[in-house]
Amino acid sequence: MESTLSVVSSKDLLNLFGACDQHLRRIRAALGVSITAHDGRIHITGPEAAVAKATEILEQLQACATNQGDVSADDVTRALSALQNGEAPAASSPIEVFRSGKQIRSRTAGQSRYIEAIRKNDIVLCYGPAGTGKTYLAVAMAVAALKQEAIRKIVLVRPAVEAGESLGFLPGDLQAKINPYLRPLLDALHEMMDHDLIRSYTEEDLIEVIPLAYMRGRTLNEAFIILDEAQNTTVSQMKMFLTRMGAGSKIVLSGDVTQIDLPPKSRSGLIDALTRLRGIEGIASVRLTGADIVRHPLVQRIVNAYEEQPKKHH
Repeated sequence: MESTLSVVSSKDLLNLFGACDQHLRRIRAALGVSITAHDGRIHITGPEAAVAKATEILEQLQACATNQGDVSADDVTRALSALQNGEAPAASSPIEVFRSGKQIRSRTAGQSRYIEAIRKNDIVLCYGPAGTGKTYLAVAMAVAALKQEAIRKIVLVRPAVEAGESLGFLPGDLQAKINPYLRPLLDALHEMMDHDLIRSYTEEDLIEVIPLAYMRGRTLNEAFIILDEAQNTTVSQMKMFLTRMGAGSKIVLSGDVTQIDLPPKSRSGLIDALTRLRGIEGIASVRLTGADIVRHPLVQRIVNAYEEQPKKHH
């Protein structure tokens, strides 16, 4: 059987095949197909099922190249392992943000489930290791909702719980002490909006980046509220946060249940909520795993190394 794909330019072909055809060789070896290119088209030949899989992978990688500008060895690894594990390809529709020409897409099947859960539910609890895009994708969905005027404001929230360090010893006033905690949320925002637009939206109160304690006593209508590092809330803080939700609002909680910095014997509000809120209509929970890590390939290996049982020393 033969299948063909169109390629716009030789630059696109280089992105898709990789330097010295490294991506191409991996796909050929994994699926046992022949892949050649001429006259602006890619030709895939071999057994029918293998050709279908190779075509699907190359189409995924083409979408990757369009969105990111290049295709990494890690993108190829993810596409091949998703296919071999029988997972659906990452196929949620792109997220449109303010930065011109930038579209954000899911890069793994888990990320696709996460995006679809946010689209379909008013409260989403997402948990998983570092580097899986929990915060980044939530911020992207919030920015897209603001752009489409589906909401009136974005509220980005983080508990100010120290990872073994004390706030009191940091220099500066309260705002200066809190800013480092809010930095990851601001970093995500800066990738999707120009600095001047963020400043003007912040001044107009369309974007608020605040510590969790500042949420007490408020009701937020028509807002997209993201609680990052949700594993570091107590059960009572989580209840306080969730009950701030007003009409027309959406909440996303994200956290890593293996990275809890609460005092000993304090129960994590995220772990509690995952059990307590299970089965309530309009609330979804999504678990991301090491397979969804989209940072440097070493991050996945580091997470795996920490998750393995410690080896006994002789």
